Amino acid sequence: MSTRQQLILETATRLIARRGVRGLRVEELAAEASVSTGLIYYHFGDRAGLMRRTLEFINERAERYTEPAASPRTDPRRHLEEMLLLELQDDPMVVENSTAWGEFRASARFDPELREQLRESTARWVEYAADLVRRAQEAGTVRDEVVAADAAERITALVEGLSERWLTGTLTLERARDLLRDALVLELGPEARK
Repeated sequence: MSTRQQLILETATRLIARRGVRGLRVEELAAEASVSTGLIYYHFGDRAGLMRRTLEFINERAERYTEPAASPRTDPRRHLEEMLLLELQDDPMVVENSTAWGEFRASARFDPELREQLRESTARWVEYAADLVRRAQEAGTVRDEVVAADAAERITALVEGLSERWLTGTLTLERARDLLRDALVLELGPEARK
């Protein structure tokens, strides 16, 4: 990705976090990024292409800032817990990214193409979490009776809900993180090696 494309996507993310997907205007984006509208259309084709690529950019950024220290091979449960807790950080980029993600989720209700992209992205995240749950079961750190796919669906949905509540000020960050830790124990069982 070129430096200009990165700048456009960073600016689009910031504007979506501020005004929402439906509030984003290509002309405003161009002015804020100090580029021409023609350059935006050149790189992204149309507004739908820009939105599609911005959502991918948000996902890629989230993958970077949620990369845990724990290895998924040697400690999959710890990797899962750290990955989910890293979604809840008081860091300006995380706040911006999470806010923009929430705006995309809200707008997807009205945009079938966006809805499909969001569904696919969420499915990848849930499947990765389910894979970590299965690996943790093999390692003996998650109860055998846990249905990995169901647990992954519930805990990733919980992260999104806690994030929204934290970002809107109805929960403190510490409370959101504590609730997530407690939910992981309830969902997966206490951590104990076989």
